[in-house]
Amino acid sequence: MNELIVIGAGGHGKVVADIAYNNGYTNISFLDDYKKEINGYKVIGKIKDIENFDSKGYDFIIAIGNNAVREKIQNQLKDKGCNLVTLIHESAFVSKYTEVGKGTVIMPNSVINAGSKIGEGCIINTGCTIDHDCTIQNYVHISPGAHVAGTVEIGKRTWVGIGSSIINNIKICEDCIFGAGSVVIKDIFNSGTYVGMPVRKI
Repeated sequence: MNELIVIGAGGHGKVVADIAYNNGYTNISFLDDYKKEINGYKVIGKIKDIENFDSKGYDFIIAIGNNAVREKIQNQLKDKGCNLVTLIHESAFVSKYTEVGKGTVIMPNSVINAGSKIGEGCIINTGCTIDHDCTIQNYVHISPGAHVAGTVEIGKRTWVGIGSSIINNIKICEDCIFGAGSVVIKDIFNSGTYVGMPVRKI
């Protein structure tokens, strides 16, 4: 197994490193602009140093919460021909009839049911659920404890806040932010920030 380089040494990076270790990676290091060490793992360079790494011999995962930044860096890595991995925590349930894209991390105790498609570079965070036949497009973040009912489509770079709920058969456009505890009961056609039960745009 190749050495894994985790890009981003914040709190999210700590969890990603734990999942990587449980997936069999024993040689893990970080790139980060500010830190020099994280939980005993070395920070071996800054994020811009991606250009210095040969695409062979390393696997990569991006541990940065900002969806747009994660997309930008993942596109850089793809252009270099780097191997982006998918990490799934051992306690997560992911149906064998689910598709999961490269660069996505699925956190502990999350559930993804049959027929769903998870795009590239997504964060499926701790204890969230995605039911059957959902489409989660690239670089979406589903926060801890959020629940997505069946046949929901969520557009690129959308952030679903902690503890949010989305009822079944809903379509959400790209570049939306849903505040903590949001409840989505109708289609969302305009990008923006939404809060409340049910949600309203602010």
